[in-house]
Amino acid sequence: MPSLLSLYRKIFFGRKPGWDQQPLPHIRVSCPNVSVSGENVQQYANVCGFDFNGKVLPITYLYVLAFRLHATIFTHQAVTFPLLGMIHLKNSISQYRQVTVNDSFNIECELTSSQTTDSGLEFELVSKAFVGDELVWESLSTYLYRIESAGRRVRPPKASTMEWNEPAIWELSEDLGRRYAKASGDYNLIHLHPVLSKRFGFDRVLAHGMWSKARSIAELMPNIGDKPCTVEVAFKLPLLMPAQVSFGIDAAQESGLAFELRDIKGRRPHLTGSVKFHD
Repeated sequence: MPSLLSLYRKIFFGRKPGWDQQPLPHIRVSCPNVSVSGENVQQYANVCGFDFNGKVLPITYLYVLAFRLHATIFTHQAVTFPLLGMIHLKNSISQYRQVTVNDSFNIECELTSSQTTDSGLEFELVSKAFVGDELVWESLSTYLYRIESAGRRVRPPKASTMEWNEPAIWELSEDLGRRYAKASGDYNLIHLHPVLSKRFGFDRVLAHGMWSKARSIAELMPNIGDKPCTVEVAFKLPLLMPAQVSFGIDAAQESGLAFELRDIKGRRPHLTGSVKFHD
């Protein structure tokens, strides 16, 4: 797999001029025969709340490996804007069967499409993991390179109408971003220390979006079990730490589950998502 040290050296110290107003090219990277460390998986599981049995990987763990290929694409010379200016809007993960620490994976990632929106340049990365020739896991991430538009006001998102009677309450410590970065390799500066996050306009550190998704799935595992499924999420309001947040599940869906991660008062969503089970 690509070296995170060399990738972050390019990300933090490389200079990119900004978006050149051109559509992004199709870029594909891959890495064969990728193995995982049970010790690393355990560290990740501890931070995200998964009950790791020493064998079966959490549904979101392969994203940790795919993220290195994402960073490889982000540092490609054809991508003319910096990684630090991007926002993760949405993520979908499909797991077709459970995978284990003993599996060897062929992982590939493609930048497949881009389009200009009112907010900036949106683009999609598709990641896939194979065991031999079998597709066992895939992910679709939608990113935004924001372009400021004068006079454009964005209304804060509202929570859904799902019942919110007895949500789970989570306490998030200020060091969560650093612990997740160590477990996942995602060292985006806004997640590490308030001094660094203030450079990007935030008074406190932000939780990683993919931590929020992983922690949500960990809470859903009694409902998911070993069933093949697709978990889709949209990242809404930034989650500043330390914080108390509330998490709720609507299990009355015909084809799966709906869930949200909200502020402690249950009024504003940080993340909305759904689980759909495969036939």
